[in-house]
Amino acid sequence: MNRTALFFILPAILLLIDWYVFQAVKTLSRSATESTQRIITIAFWGFTVLSLVLYIIMQLLPPDSISRNTRTFLWAVIAIPYFSKIFAVLIILIDDIGRFFRWIVSLFYKPEVREAVEDSTQKTIPATDTITRSDFLMKTALVVGAVPLVGFTWGIVSGAHDYRIRRIKLPLKNLPSGFNGMTIAQISDIHSGSFFNKTAVKGGVEMLLGQKPDMVFFTGDLVNSHAEEVNSYIDIFNKVKAPLGVYSTLGNHDYGKYVQWPSVQAERQNVMNVVAAHKQMGWNIMLDENKILEQNGDKIALIGVQNLGFGPAALPVGNLAKAYEGTQDYPVKLLLSHDPTHWDAEVRPKYPDIDVQFSGHTHGAQFGVDLGDVRWSPAQYFYKQWAGLYQEGDQRLYVNRGYGYIGYPGRVGILPEITIFELVKA
Repeated sequence: MNRTALFFILPAILLLIDWYVFQAVKTLSRSATESTQRIITIAFWGFTVLSLVLYIIMQLLPPDSISRNTRTFLWAVIAIPYFSKIFAVLIILIDDIGRFFRWIVSLFYKPEVREAVEDSTQKTIPATDTITRSDFLMKTALVVGAVPLVGFTWGIVSGAHDYRIRRIKLPLKNLPSGFNGMTIAQISDIHSGSFFNKTAVKGGVEMLLGQKPDMVFFTGDLVNSHAEEVNSYIDIFNKVKAPLGVYSTLGNHDYGKYVQWPSVQAERQNVMNVVAAHKQMGWNIMLDENKILEQNGDKIALIGVQNLGFGPAALPVGNLAKAYEGTQDYPVKLLLSHDPTHWDAEVRPKYPDIDVQFSGHTHGAQFGVDLGDVRWSPAQYFYKQWAGLYQEGDQRLYVNRGYGYIGYPGRVGILPEITIFELVKA
């Protein structure tokens, strides 16, 4: 389907959805006064007109004429209500299917008209004010449609920056005593190009610093695509400091693969600018290399690779063999690798002495249920390891749920995460 056809077809679909949902609204407002019904009608179709106007503007304006954040919010204003209305349509469809079959039955069967029944005292039993099946389904449709509308709206207002501290103990059998009790903070997937609340972002950084970690890991996706997205947030993230340093790597979005560049050189320069931003913030970016950490005379190895993804967002850029070289003799090896699919694809089968891989990437789909042992997210249908701690033998993988967001400018159920690890001797 070409762009021109979609330009006309999508508004027609939106109008059809609104017409269908309005049948439920009209049915349930029929007992209201005429003026109230008029106000409801104007409000309902007024939003439809607003949505269509926004859609047309978004299609006609050049891509760079408005900011990415503004464009994202305008799409959210359009998409969230219609996504919610689809649920209402499904319920209304049940009523219409029922009506259709009752009409078919009525063609062959005419029920007898029953006379009013009188009791033994010759008084007519009054009719009750019971709700009809149709009214019940109409009300159910509107309630079902309202739930995702409220939920996804609240996810933008509150969930986007509702940072949560998660504490994880990592028992490592070969951990030197000098590192026993050391704390590491991990954040991932900042996606600075999506932020709309600078104060809230700063609040999350202050939460992290309040934990006083010995070391900080950042596991990729500083930007959505363009290096300049982080410029106005450098003065916030450069406050992230730790006694043993801040170590970072790149994620799939940091390579700018999801936009069109005027030249290969422009694309490469963008990646170089992202790397420069890490350095400007005082972070030690690790691009297929390792760093030997020393504490109280003991040493462990920290390995950092460029993106190595083998799942839905496959982008194998890094070189683990190069990064690993020289770490063989150290008792503990920690790996920063953005995409959790790297763990099963290469780390476990080829490098059984890498103790822990720290990843992000999935965001937990920014939607789901995450209550103790009860966890569900659409992410689990695309990623075997999508959030939290996983273990195979003595090797562990931790998938951070992400600090920021992309696409949908919020989070529902799967909240932004700051992870605090404590290394302990097993």
